[in-house]
Amino acid sequence: MNSMKRIQIEKITLNIGAGKDQKKLEKGILLLKHITGIEPVKTVTQKRIPTWGLRPGLPIGCKLTIRDPVMMKDLLTKFFKAKNNALQQSQVDENGNISFGIHEYIDIPGIQYSPEVGIMGFEVCVTLKRPGFRVKVRKIQKRKIKKSHRISRQEAMEFMKKEFDVTAVEE
Repeated sequence: MNSMKRIQIEKITLNIGAGKDQKKLEKGILLLKHITGIEPVKTVTQKRIPTWGLRPGLPIGCKLTIRDPVMMKDLLTKFFKAKNNALQQSQVDENGNISFGIHEYIDIPGIQYSPEVGIMGFEVCVTLKRPGFRVKVRKIQKRKIKKSHRISRQEAMEFMKKEFDVTAVEE
């Protein structure tokens, strides 16, 4: 196989949207720290939406990005076990990125219930890459990725099946 066609995991992003509820936001921060041991970052609003009571600078969620290969593989294995090693076609976009939700964190093997957090869920986004993807984000001479080098939905599903023994499920 061509070494430039090898698919890798670039990063995993964990996200909890809390809205205006600051208590839920604090519980979300505790949950992400409980799962990964890393302190998450608060996300703030950029726009003013008066009907929802939002103003710029108001914290409405928290997120966490993981780039450590060992930690990514370990966490993804646990997250897929919580989802019964099943992945729907709609959870993979046309660029090969995968997004799914964990409804209750106590479904994850090895994670104990925490009374101060209660029952919460979160979103998991997995970003895949190939060697050469840096050209679209570098500072000098940015270029687009050719269509033949992009990761398709089918290639992403095959990668997940090979690496994590995930099966594709019809909606």
